[in-house]
Amino acid sequence: MCGIVGVVSNEPVNQLIYDALLLLQHRGQDAAGIVTQQERKFFMHKAKGMVRDVFRTRNMRSLPGNCGLGQVRYPTAGNAFSEEEAQPFYVNAPFGIVLVHNGNLTNAHALKAELFNTDHRHINTESDSEVLLNVLAHEIEKTTRGSTLQIPDLFAAVRNVHRRIKGSYAVIALIAGHGVLAFRDPFGIRPLCMGRHNGSTVVASESVALEGIGYHFERNIDPGEAVFIDLDGKVHAQQCADAPQLHPCIFEFVYLARPDSVMDNISVYQARLNLGESLAKRVISTVPPNEIDVVIPIPESSRPSAAQLAHLLGLPYREGFVKNRYVGRTFIMPGQSVRKKSVRQKLNAIASEFKGRNVLLVDDSIVRGTTSKEIVQMARDAGARKVYLASAAPPVRYPNVYGIDMPTSSELVAHGRTVEEIRQLIGCDALIYQDVDGMKKAIGALNANIKGFDASCFDGVYVTGDITSDDIARLNEKRVGGEEGQEDNSRLALPNPAD
Repeated sequence: MCGIVGVVSNEPVNQLIYDALLLLQHRGQDAAGIVTQQERKFFMHKAKGMVRDVFRTRNMRSLPGNCGLGQVRYPTAGNAFSEEEAQPFYVNAPFGIVLVHNGNLTNAHALKAELFNTDHRHINTESDSEVLLNVLAHEIEKTTRGSTLQIPDLFAAVRNVHRRIKGSYAVIALIAGHGVLAFRDPFGIRPLCMGRHNGSTVVASESVALEGIGYHFERNIDPGEAVFIDLDGKVHAQQCADAPQLHPCIFEFVYLARPDSVMDNISVYQARLNLGESLAKRVISTVPPNEIDVVIPIPESSRPSAAQLAHLLGLPYREGFVKNRYVGRTFIMPGQSVRKKSVRQKLNAIASEFKGRNVLLVDDSIVRGTTSKEIVQMARDAGARKVYLASAAPPVRYPNVYGIDMPTSSELVAHGRTVEEIRQLIGCDALIYQDVDGMKKAIGALNANIKGFDASCFDGVYVTGDITSDDIARLNEKRVGGEEGQEDNSRLALPNPAD
């Protein structure tokens, strides 16, 4: 999961890109980068850290030009501690191309061999984004054949890219002297949308990044579609995939995206309200509402679901935890020890909301269980009589290979465990999960054009159809922030999609 943005404007774009990255900061906190173009020359600054720390006044002054790209990075592949892997990435031929990428290529290993042995291109990092850039550059070089860049040739190159690479990818590339190219994988797993304002065009991961900088959301980029914005601001678009179908990542709606975003014509906020409504039915079947005194969300993504659940059950809704906004998301912190330590730095309980009460805590999802265990104990320490825990998402039982930081099954508290075993491990008095079908129906009802989702971390079905247990084992060798002694994931049994 990363946040990406590209701008073609009639005025300097450095501040626009900076502001958009601030609005996408929730999508990545490891590194940030911006590149701009002026008179065919690229100007780039990137480094590890949050947007506000990476860019100072002197850095912004060194980013002139009316078009550019930006990215906030959250690593899932490659070396998390190398600034060389911060994006954007650059190649000088053909034309000069810089690129930002959100997603994860599942065949990057094979592509590296192709690039070296057949395409004669050199990869200098472990990042799959650099692989993607070089595949794109090679295909553009083939279609243009050393001549002037023509838009049909550019779309033909993207078509060939789709045929070569597998996995999830939302891509924005800046081609020196020509404009900005954006495209999305044929399944639309990772989000990408477009907006305009006074003749300028922005492409970004989420609609909130457009609206927050004063742009009007125009539309989503379709799965497999390529959009090219020339330097005069004219937009050209073409479908470049052989058989595109929209299967967005359902975890975006559960947790990753900002609630004020609209993704693939679905309000993230409304999706979370619907999840709360569906979860309420599951709670009733497990814990009678008269045994619950208060519903308390675990900040922040769970608030809409918790509020809707409380409303439907006729229970008081209270804020029982105060969040320290200056501590990063525990979900994307490397290492269990760091993640566990940060929970109490991040949240503090309001004792008066817990003392002597039976509380129902609502979380958006339970991934590793480390945070949940700590929070349940915090509620008990604050005086709760009983602590029930409900998850707006189903059990996360399978690795994710499409760009979310949970590829190793041994890190997943639900992998190989029953709900009762998970409850005992977390230490709550009752544990209620959303069910997979209920989740899909709750969110899918908001857009009839969506025929399915990538819900692989919940159901083990990988929509690209190319993932095996051996692939997962290989991907885990490059796991960022993993623990010692993790199990051999080559033994992981994946469900049959036909089941």
